[in-house]
Amino acid sequence: MNVCVTGLGVISAIGTGVAENWESLRLGRSGVGKICHFPTRLDVPAGEVKVGNAELKRLLKLPETAVVSRTALLALMAAREAVADAGLTPDGSVAFISATSVGGMDRSEVFYGQFREDNKAGDLADVRMHSCAASTEFVARHLGVSRPPVTISTACSSAANAIMLGARMIRQGLVRAAIVGGTDALCDFTLHGFNSLMILDRCLTRPFDDTRAGLNLGEGAGYLVLERESDLRHEPYCVLSGYANVNEAYHQTGSSPEGDGALMAMEQALRMAGVCPEDVGYVKTHGTGTPGNDLSESRAMLRLFGDRMPLFSSVKPFIGHTLGASAGIESVYAALSLARGCVFPNLNFTTPMAETGLSPVTEWTSVDGLRHVVVNAFGFGGNDSSLVFSRYKE
Repeated sequence: MNVCVTGLGVISAIGTGVAENWESLRLGRSGVGKICHFPTRLDVPAGEVKVGNAELKRLLKLPETAVVSRTALLALMAAREAVADAGLTPDGSVAFISATSVGGMDRSEVFYGQFREDNKAGDLADVRMHSCAASTEFVARHLGVSRPPVTISTACSSAANAIMLGARMIRQGLVRAAIVGGTDALCDFTLHGFNSLMILDRCLTRPFDDTRAGLNLGEGAGYLVLERESDLRHEPYCVLSGYANVNEAYHQTGSSPEGDGALMAMEQALRMAGVCPEDVGYVKTHGTGTPGNDLSESRAMLRLFGDRMPLFSSVKPFIGHTLGASAGIESVYAALSLARGCVFPNLNFTTPMAETGLSPVTEWTSVDGLRHVVVNAFGFGGNDSSLVFSRYKE
């Protein structure tokens, strides 16, 4: 059974909606810059969505006084766009599976700041949005999804695993369609957490570059509508032909130096899709810009593709590393790659890393006959996922 991608929705540092994101990618216009929406002592660049919470509520037609986490607001923006794009009417036969790593921490920080000054102060309504499931339930309710929603939180592979679960449910006949993806909002807690790992770059991130020094965090949301081929109302963007999740359990936060988990995830996803490595036209890499991740992922690609390396790039210099949302946003980009025959540039790259000599695509590139795209998402603890998107009727 073919699982088809029929709807796309996205909000990120480079735009609100698919059209704005597409235009920024085409023009090589990064959204990474100074943090403006919340106070922090850390002076680091990040991929902030340019729209504030008040404007998001207005766009979503929510009451100005509603207490809603930024994570949930971003999710509802992107999920609504995907549902409208697909022409889907959510009901009991439609699943909503959403990923996040930070949940409603942004509202919890507001509460804690007040409570710390006075233990009788602070609005507990802020804390109600704290859990990862709260944003999922909020969005499901506003979309009209009556089936109990599912929340996945496996660090940076979260959205890939949400997409994977939706496809499995469709294949097993449990649902006719699934709205899948992820959302995460920036907050001070996340910034300081990554700062403690010493992997934040004070300058713009440079994935796969020999001078890479770390990542820039980001925020946003990306969702896809997956449907059975038998239910298609219009030509889909592409097909989700293969997927795999492995856990190499090498380290709490790091990948194995030789890329064992990344290799296994890509191999198994391609095997499920029935696609040979030489048929892959583009790898949308995890590409965080950290010394360890990029070397590990590069070695995994060399082991898999050898001297037939496909085009590859990281879009994180455009939007930052959006954590639990990353595979949702980047799968939207992958579907656009296949539907419109293009590959996105890896910004800020100048010098191949000495260990591998690999060079990503550095300019917008049109590709005739692009047939298969791999999307990688590798999380803490070695929770590694790969997705294979293929041209429809390939």
